[in-house]
Amino acid sequence: MPLMESAAAAAGLQSLAKSPRMPVLFVGHGSPMNAITDNEFRRAWQALGAEFGRTLPRPQLVLCVSAHWFTKGWYLTGMQEPRTIHDFGGFPKELFAQQFAAPGAPAVARQIAAGIAEPEVRLDKKEWGYDHGTWSVLKPMFPAADIPVLQLSMDYSRPPAEHFALGRQLRALRDRGVLIVGSGNIVHNLQATRREAGPMQAYDWAYQFDAVIAKAIEQGALKELVDFQKLGSVAQMAHPTYDHYLPLLHAAGAVEAGEKMRFFNDRFQSGSISMRSVVWG
Repeated sequence: MPLMESAAAAAGLQSLAKSPRMPVLFVGHGSPMNAITDNEFRRAWQALGAEFGRTLPRPQLVLCVSAHWFTKGWYLTGMQEPRTIHDFGGFPKELFAQQFAAPGAPAVARQIAAGIAEPEVRLDKKEWGYDHGTWSVLKPMFPAADIPVLQLSMDYSRPPAEHFALGRQLRALRDRGVLIVGSGNIVHNLQATRREAGPMQAYDWAYQFDAVIAKAIEQGALKELVDFQKLGSVAQMAHPTYDHYLPLLHAAGAVEAGEKMRFFNDRFQSGSISMRSVVWG
């Protein structure tokens, strides 16, 4: 049952007013340093954030699916003041000093979790917070940190189709002012990075995988994204582990058939990370 089809679920989300349908985002976040570096990727995040409240409706809530929170089962952050998590090492002190003080929304988290039929979604009230997949992109977009944010975990043990299906259950939230954001990368192989590579330089397999996924997105063939492993060795090189790909499936699942889309940041970082990002709606 899609989220909010039941009267009980709909009634439970009255704290979120009905709104024009919010877009869905998939953001390639790449290196944590993008959060503080004045580069083309961060500037694009800032420019996109400036569209909300102008050409795009302003969110009442952001629901972010990050590549960096994996759990057994699915969880939503359920605390009022989620902490900023610095889940990386070897970076400058300036990066570790970053804080993202956006409030949580425990009551809405409970209501969203209750409205999801399958799988069961539980609340995490103390363990997690905002990891860098969330805050590194949302802080440049919404520097005032005045929009509540929930982060949704992922169960890596479950097949890709279930991640896409969960995204479908989140669709109705878009009509309640919820901005759904998937944060990962369409290509992500840290073992093959080349720091000297420019934004238009990448491995052949990185170009190939990125192009296949981009074509499916452009054609609206979003169900095909689930079957990315059919690309064999190219998919294996693009994602030795596919933690950074799964947020794309959650975002794509929340998209309605035929919605317009546009790419941004459709370039590479370090030769083996696609920064390609998408706005639907």
